Amino acid sequence: MVPVVALVGRPNVGKSTLFNRLTHTRDALVADFPGLTRDRKYGRAEVEGREFIAIDTGGIDGNEEGVETRMAAQSLLAIEEADVVLFLVDARAGLMAADIAIAKHLRSRQKATFLVANKTDGLDADSAVGDFYSLGLGEVHAIAASHGRGVTSLLETALLPWMEVVDPKVLSEEEENEAYWAALAAKERGEDPDAPPEEVEDDFNPLDLPIKLAIVGRPNVGKSTLTNRILGEDRVVVYDMPGTTRDSIYIPMQRDEREYILIDTAGVRKRAKISDTVEKFSVIKTLQAIEDANVVMLVIDAREGISDQDLSLLGFILNSGRSLVIVVNKWDGLSQEVRDEVKETLDFRLGFIDFARIHFISALHGSGVGNLFESVTEAYDCSTRRINTSMLTRIMTMAEEDHQPPLVRGRRVKLKYAHAGGYNPPIVVIHGNQVKDLPDSYKRYLMNYFRRSLNVMGTPIRIQFKEGDNPFAGKRNLLTPNQQRKRKRLMSHLKKGKK
Repeated sequence: MVPVVALVGRPNVGKSTLFNRLTHTRDALVADFPGLTRDRKYGRAEVEGREFIAIDTGGIDGNEEGVETRMAAQSLLAIEEADVVLFLVDARAGLMAADIAIAKHLRSRQKATFLVANKTDGLDADSAVGDFYSLGLGEVHAIAASHGRGVTSLLETALLPWMEVVDPKVLSEEEENEAYWAALAAKERGEDPDAPPEEVEDDFNPLDLPIKLAIVGRPNVGKSTLTNRILGEDRVVVYDMPGTTRDSIYIPMQRDEREYILIDTAGVRKRAKISDTVEKFSVIKTLQAIEDANVVMLVIDAREGISDQDLSLLGFILNSGRSLVIVVNKWDGLSQEVRDEVKETLDFRLGFIDFARIHFISALHGSGVGNLFESVTEAYDCSTRRINTSMLTRIMTMAEEDHQPPLVRGRRVKLKYAHAGGYNPPIVVIHGNQVKDLPDSYKRYLMNYFRRSLNVMGTPIRIQFKEGDNPFAGKRNLLTPNQQRKRKRLMSHLKKGKK
């Protein structure tokens, strides 16, 4: 098992900065605001070639109210699932009452705990960390996470020795027994248990990769509730207040023997309403999560209907080429009359999205949630499907026979052949003469024809056009010997006429 390392401490002591430093990413939001991290975030890191999982947590100060109570609960859960705890304190602020309370809790859990004094840049480290020895957690490791100073030493002197003692490569007694019986069975079959395994050809297949599924929408439409319902646990903070989720949370999961990475995102509001710096960061993270995802679930509040902001977010998803599943949440409790009105509005405002499945669910009670993944896998499989050139060219020819390309400057546009130009989203490249002069109406006709013929659902499909190469372009005309002699006679005749 890969060891799990949790970063805990008061708000704004630098946990997210250290998390980004350890994972060599900028996955965690970082700004000078207490309470920025609200959910526990996971990332892979390594020291001396040994991998571990780092968990970034929200701050704990003992005075939590409202949504902060849920944040503190997330941090306590992270401590429980961790093998090692890095307890961060603020060297500039000094020892606080909350530090003492957290240290007391950590001692009661009997976890391998390392005390880390952050923000020691510009300070005399020895004097700055002196008070923290009273916490009774042993050596105090002084670092400056924002600059990276002391982080390598922390890993080498604290984490690495612990990982060598608790070596994940060492087999437990149960694993040793399993290995013994497996070797004995192989020997009875006449196999050599020590022989190296046969080399298997490793063909890259996108279907073997985890499906990245982003859950997006406006604030407070139920994204985190849906995430927790899918996972079957309170994995992310849920509170009846817009803006509860501030960062994009990446969560690995498995369902029906397929691997997924679930991405819970912050809500996106109209730009004019985004005044808080943290919220601006969150919106950027949400848009980045959409571009990083394979499939996007757009969650809409049935009680509020579809808004201009939903359409704006939808436009960004389509421009990014992501596969799409539309989820209408809070469907429970609505009368049949209201439901009919909502469906009519959706048909009117989303009429241009004819390829996306629409689901009506209640994330709170779970109704309709189980059917979502059928549409998710369908969309992903369609977006990553491999199609050969002969099939695409055959479909193009059929489309051309059903409806001829128009005339351009008196000449009929000629379509030559088609081939795949990319996946996720599927891209069809059509070669021909004057194809770039095709009107948009005919381009839409071709796109819809390919979609129907290939039975593509849940993902946009893109058509690109390339002009056929002219083999004589850029080359000077060469005269034949006959033409050269004729030209010579004409030139001499012209010279005589001038005389």
